Amino acid sequence: MRRRVRHPVRLVPIAFLAVIAIGTVLLALPPARAGAGAAPFVTALFTATSSVCVTGLTVVDTATYWSPFGQVMIMVLTQVGGFGVMAMATLLSIAVGRRLGLRGRLLARAENQALDLNNPGRVLARIAIVMAVAESLILVVVAGRLWLGYDYAFGRALWYGLFHAVSAFNNAGFALWSDSLTQFVGDAWICLPLTLGVIAGSLGFPVMFELWWTGRKPARWSTHTRLTVAGSIVLLVVGFGVMLAFEWGNPDTFGPLGVADKVLAAFTQGAMPRSGGLNSVDYGAMLPATIAVTIGLMFIGGGSAGTGGGIKVTTFFLLAYVIKAEIKGEPDVVIGRRRVAETTQRQAISVALGGVALCALGCLALLTTSPWLTLERALFESVSAFATVGLSLGVTGNLGAQAQLVLVVLMFCGRVGTVTVASALALNTRPSLHRYPEARPIVG
Repeated sequence: MRRRVRHPVRLVPIAFLAVIAIGTVLLALPPARAGAGAAPFVTALFTATSSVCVTGLTVVDTATYWSPFGQVMIMVLTQVGGFGVMAMATLLSIAVGRRLGLRGRLLARAENQALDLNNPGRVLARIAIVMAVAESLILVVVAGRLWLGYDYAFGRALWYGLFHAVSAFNNAGFALWSDSLTQFVGDAWICLPLTLGVIAGSLGFPVMFELWWTGRKPARWSTHTRLTVAGSIVLLVVGFGVMLAFEWGNPDTFGPLGVADKVLAAFTQGAMPRSGGLNSVDYGAMLPATIAVTIGLMFIGGGSAGTGGGIKVTTFFLLAYVIKAEIKGEPDVVIGRRRVAETTQRQAISVALGGVALCALGCLALLTTSPWLTLERALFESVSAFATVGLSLGVTGNLGAQAQLVLVVLMFCGRVGTVTVASALALNTRPSLHRYPEARPIVG
């Protein structure tokens, strides 16, 4: 039993379940709630899961429902969850590399320059340093702005800066303002550092570390880094363009804003669906076309071994290259003069289809448990939970206990599932001693 539990793929969900259980107990204590009595079990469980899985979906107002003790617990659980996501994904990559032969290990080392296959402790220390530096920079800017620009007391400004720095870099989406960032929609000193923190956290530790050492020399980047960086830029441009074009004249979102504020809001809201979860305008007031694109961006998510969720940028763009090769009739999938292994292609297809199935089942479960939901809102909530984004169209707090438990399952599966499924497929890959006769069923 000990050997089975210590298997790297099984250890990840067990570790996350343990932290969620501890967080649920702590948030269910009377001191964690601002009002009288203790928080209901489902509320505590939902908030703990959302914190550990760095989602940010809430069924109660974080700013008013939880006491300072409860808010500190949410921040700590978010920090532990974000570090755990980056650490577990990175360590699973090391475990996969160690299971390969000499040739495979050399290829893995070339593609993951930040991962020391022989020294996991050093990797964990680097992750901790990266998180500390990034969050400290965000803390200084946001706290300074609140202190100097909004007359916050120094201690309160420091606390708000720390909380939102942790929330942003870990792509959690929690805020100590009841309206999230809507009151700062035109304040670049608040929105920009938080948005940049979300983008940095979603890149993933291997990419951040490789960019730090290679600088602006794309020729030295690994295929994984090229896919992640190029894909992230494309998605950011798409998100920015869609927000700006579709919401420019919407009187309930961008309409009343000036040109500069519209550009800032478009950049912020174009990046947040990548798993950030904070919002400077009301998503519930956005046009259906904007919501449809937002759902797509949420489903794709951030980079591997990062704090972002979804099926991951590399998965999505790798599948795009697979489709391109199939359309052109090419025998191999080639990215930057590197041939992608067929096993990697199958892993990407499995993760993507698994994500589609989970979102579809979650949407169906929400429609069943909450018949008053529209299909658009149910799909938005299920994708937001699966991709651990934390954005909502304003219905999460009105859901019943059964629907909340559905979102709890989606958050856990979305946060842990994509990492463990990809790692399990990689660890189970082994050469076959025989091959069956080829079949060609009709496709399409």
